[in-house]
Amino acid sequence: MSNAQREELLALRLRLIEEVEQARAALPAHSVRPWQWQRVEDAEEALAEVDRQLKALEEA
Repeated sequence: MSNAQREELLALRLRLIEEVEQARAALPAHSVRPWQWQRVEDAEEALAEVDRQLKALEEA
């Protein structure tokens, strides 16, 4: 991967961290709906994927 791709992944990682934080903050204290929890899980999975890509880049 090029340096530009690394920079793109880092920028995406920052956006995904923000998305996870916003999704968690939006969860109600009681009676969480499945779609609300799914939003958190989707954001966390996307963040984990970006982290895996960055780790693979650093190891290469």
